[in-house]
Amino acid sequence: MISFKDAYQKVLDLSQDLGNELVSLEQAMGRILAEDIIADRNFPPFNRATKDGIAINYDAIEKGQTTFKIEGILAAGMPSQLLKNTANCIEIMTGAVVPSNADTVVMYEHIVIDDGWASLIKNPVQGQDIHLNGSDQKKGNLVLEKNSIISAAEIGVLAAVGKASVLVRTLPKVAIVSTGNELVEVDEIPLPHQIRKSNIHTLYSALSQEGIVPSKLHLPDEKDSIKNTLGNTLKVNNAVLLSGGVSKGKFDFIPQVMEELGVEKIFHGVFQRPGKPFWFGIQKETKTVVFSFPGNPVSTFANYNVYFKDWLKLSLGLPLQKIDVILKEAAEVKGDLTMLLRVKLGFNRGHLVVSLVKENGSGDLCSLVNTDGFIVLEPKSEPYEVGELVPFVPTRDLL
Repeated sequence: MISFKDAYQKVLDLSQDLGNELVSLEQAMGRILAEDIIADRNFPPFNRATKDGIAINYDAIEKGQTTFKIEGILAAGMPSQLLKNTANCIEIMTGAVVPSNADTVVMYEHIVIDDGWASLIKNPVQGQDIHLNGSDQKKGNLVLEKNSIISAAEIGVLAAVGKASVLVRTLPKVAIVSTGNELVEVDEIPLPHQIRKSNIHTLYSALSQEGIVPSKLHLPDEKDSIKNTLGNTLKVNNAVLLSGGVSKGKFDFIPQVMEELGVEKIFHGVFQRPGKPFWFGIQKETKTVVFSFPGNPVSTFANYNVYFKDWLKLSLGLPLQKIDVILKEAAEVKGDLTMLLRVKLGFNRGHLVVSLVKENGSGDLCSLVNTDGFIVLEPKSEPYEVGELVPFVPTRDLL
């Protein structure tokens, strides 16, 4: 048994550099950028009209002119044109290249057009409604830094600089494994002594949110079957997440099987609740890390979010962001166990506040529906007071 802090650090110490891979732009959403992105041209690459209207040379305004003959029309996507006579104008659409010899755009709402002439009904400001060439970024500028998460905004920038393929951090290959003779498929009617599989579906969905599509396995409580299957699984995955089979029961074969398969035990048992029997190790030959979570659903869920997600972030080159929240009610943590308490998130004048979720132990799967995350409370002699800042591990998006 080791402390929560020691267990957490030992997991992080075994984060891995999984390398990089090239993916299409369409597949890049949610991935981690593995290269700096440089502007291949100015942003925008030309003086761009931001309104539908007319393009004029402001010198004509300074000379008192208010009516302009229309020389032509420019739509977005047309090559640049020259305003041949600076006393005239060209009709222009949003996104079009502002003509040479023009420096101001007047939108249609501020003009009246009659018989090929445009008359002002409101005086413009010189240079208005033009998005100037290079005013956002210059060619050669850094526009996206590596190790950024690619969201819809980054996709737009990548498209604008011509990145049809993008270098991203490689996601780990992950297998999730449930164990236990009591588990049946979701579409089955359980016998009185059976329950439907839930942990494996919870883990599958959680990993899918990270862009990982894991393989799924279920193993009966039979040592030889577990050993044969896990032996192959360890060879082809970067991480294996197991649920169940790590406690002290006579059918909890995972620790023994791991030892026989040459997986080095880093720790077995953590002074925490829930998730105390957590087993963690590494197959040195393949560098496969093994997270073997207790079978109770809240234990699996808590350990996945507290340990595996931060291991994954470090392995992908992401910083670990620590979040503190304000306690809305007092909490007492005595003894020697770090408590991972289920909480509901709220806001008070822009601050994150949490209240404890009513729950019935580590087997209370339904309590997770009302849970936005876990607060991590180390044992201490005095209660945690209302208004105190405590560490928070989110299990949902904060907003």
